[in-house]
Amino acid sequence: MTWVDTLSTAVDNVFSTSLTERNGTVVPTTDSVTNSQAVKLNATFLYADLAGSAMLSRVCPWQTTAKIMRAYLDCTTRLIRAWGGEIRSFDGDRVMGVFVGDMKNTHATSCAREIFYTVEKILGPKATIKFDSIRNNGIKLKNGIGIDTGETRAVRAGIRHSNDLIWIGRAPSLAAKLSDVRDYAYCVYISEDSYKFLPDTSKIVDGKNIWVEQTFTFAGESHKAFKTLYMKTP
Repeated sequence: MTWVDTLSTAVDNVFSTSLTERNGTVVPTTDSVTNSQAVKLNATFLYADLAGSAMLSRVCPWQTTAKIMRAYLDCTTRLIRAWGGEIRSFDGDRVMGVFVGDMKNTHATSCAREIFYTVEKILGPKATIKFDSIRNNGIKLKNGIGIDTGETRAVRAGIRHSNDLIWIGRAPSLAAKLSDVRDYAYCVYISEDSYKFLPDTSKIVDGKNIWVEQTFTFAGESHKAFKTLYMKTP
């Protein structure tokens, strides 16, 4: 059998698979989802991305870049877990956290602002002191975080021993897009749907709304989002 035949058969097999949907109340894992299942979940997705990593790779020794990326992901995953989120994806210097429950938007947003603080007040200053290549090239570490909430479905994809969950729905896709927005010092972006669920304590600081409305185009449609430059101390 040629590779063309193998790949053609693989596509036919996937297309002919009947997916059985079940409701989920916890964030699924690859072990809890079969190849013929889809888990429907109401969840909030947080994507955190270290901005400018291509520049780090270009001007810094690889060891420096590796240490900075590891430190960023270390702190980010700790905070996601501390706020009740589950880690479900790493992609280079990007991590995805999934939150469920009644407070999922509040927790995800608080987590995002604490990640912002960590980059601004801990990781960035320490990197400047520690590494000549950061200091001498005038590099300021920044990050972007995107959040959206809604109904999604987790489906298992890949082949045996090389598979993972993929997430079907607007929320994970829009959260990823929002994490790519670069408008420093606005580093945290949340969708309108997530914003609606926030209590006033997550919106108002010293009598002022810390969120600024902005409109984005996503998948050919206009969406409102809210951005903030207000950090939160962990």
